[in-house]
Amino acid sequence: MTPHQVLTPASHYRNASQYSSPASSTFLLSNIPHSYHTPSPFFGNAAEHPFANYWTSRGGLPEVIGVLPDKGQADILVAKYFEAVDPVYPMIHRRNFYADYERFWSLPLEEKNAADPVLVGLHYVVYAMGTQFITNVSDQERKQIAEFYVSASQQALRLSGYLSRASVRTLQAMVLISYFLMNDNHYCDAWAFSGVMARQAYAMGLHRDPDIITPRCSQSDKHQRRKLWQAIFFQDTFLTVLLKLPPTTTFSDVKVESLTDEFDDYIVSQSGNSGNGTPEVAINRMSINSIVPMADAYPLSELDDRHYIRSMWHMANLVQSTICIPRALLNPLVSSVKERIVLIAKYHDLLPLFPPLLTTSDDAEIGHLAKNNPRQLRQNFFFRSNFWHCLMAIHADENKAAGVGCDVEGALNAARMALQAFFHFWKYLKVDAGVWWVFQHRAFDEALMISNILAAQDPQLVSQSVGSLLLESKEDARRTLEILEVVNSTAPVQKTKTGDLRKAFGDIPF
Repeated sequence: MTPHQVLTPASHYRNASQYSSPASSTFLLSNIPHSYHTPSPFFGNAAEHPFANYWTSRGGLPEVIGVLPDKGQADILVAKYFEAVDPVYPMIHRRNFYADYERFWSLPLEEKNAADPVLVGLHYVVYAMGTQFITNVSDQERKQIAEFYVSASQQALRLSGYLSRASVRTLQAMVLISYFLMNDNHYCDAWAFSGVMARQAYAMGLHRDPDIITPRCSQSDKHQRRKLWQAIFFQDTFLTVLLKLPPTTTFSDVKVESLTDEFDDYIVSQSGNSGNGTPEVAINRMSINSIVPMADAYPLSELDDRHYIRSMWHMANLVQSTICIPRALLNPLVSSVKERIVLIAKYHDLLPLFPPLLTTSDDAEIGHLAKNNPRQLRQNFFFRSNFWHCLMAIHADENKAAGVGCDVEGALNAARMALQAFFHFWKYLKVDAGVWWVFQHRAFDEALMISNILAAQDPQLVSQSVGSLLLESKEDARRTLEILEVVNSTAPVQKTKTGDLRKAFGDIPF
């Protein structure tokens, strides 16, 4: 297909400069409040503070402890968290979490009231996230319960003085609060809150190589720091992609490959090789994993999780340097068509380095994962959605001064690949797909870009060789709109977005 078969002069595109920066493609238009040049609400998408205030000035931690769910309900919510959230953001050591959790619940009330408020805050946000995925209550009741739990989490953190002191647990809770706010349609609040979190991560030194700044820590603790930094870095990078704002987590010397597949139990002997030519391995008898069996110390998914974390980390490194940082100063992503070809090749060169089940889009393989490994299935969906969304942005980017226009064919194909992940998500994990704002907003962006491109095309092209791509892209946009109308049927902010997509789709002339 030659470019002139599809590309239309820019003057034919819908004029929507209010939605995008001068250097970004007119096709990548998301109705994000921060993109407008006129004043807009910063701390929240509406007039209210994102954390409802149920607390008195003198109630302290006992007031927060007094509204805990019963243990049976808490167990259900924690299990739901590890089923639906932990696969996508595996930053909490499950065994340690459950040990602390059971210990806390075994305490008498007086000792609960004197517990670490950060631990209580982490528990409450886990309950809040778990609540977002339960289906045995009405949408309104689920929202109210979840918002109550996240308010309790924030109150517990406030009592801990989390703005002037931080720990691994503090930042774990803050990462989850940010995702909760996004899912609760407070994505601008999430942006502001995650900025505080990034500063705290810097203050803690999470952006530094643990082998340098915490050399005496166990390997497990070092890996925990690496996982947490990756979670913060990943959240910042891809929220930046969606909101088209400058990244914060731009400084780090933590290497991706330092998150190895080694466990604490095994130490390579300094004496050299064993008799069979392989490195001699000795058991560290003082490790906790020598006391607790490996099956109990780490979940069976641990190695797969580390492969997933490293893959997402590699991708985020590339995305931040090639998309987020140029956009921070309203610069185009490329200065020539040749440079775009080279940049796209860098993204494609990553795929063979990653586990095949993480990158596959094959229907049969996805169906197999759905039956046998829903944890890897969730990881596959999030990887594919982020990867192809970023490629869409590169294909669609324009640099008119350098003669670089939107690569329509490349942008449509990348958008369709990203939407395929969304359609798979909706098919196999409909509840999850209805919760994750980041996934829904990427799909919205992709369908809106498709609609804006198609709206600029000559209807006669449908009968030419490019016609099948145009018609299939239109069907993907229609299907996305149909799903988002179901998902976004109640939230005013989301309904506005859906209305914008419906209008753009209606402008397609064929």
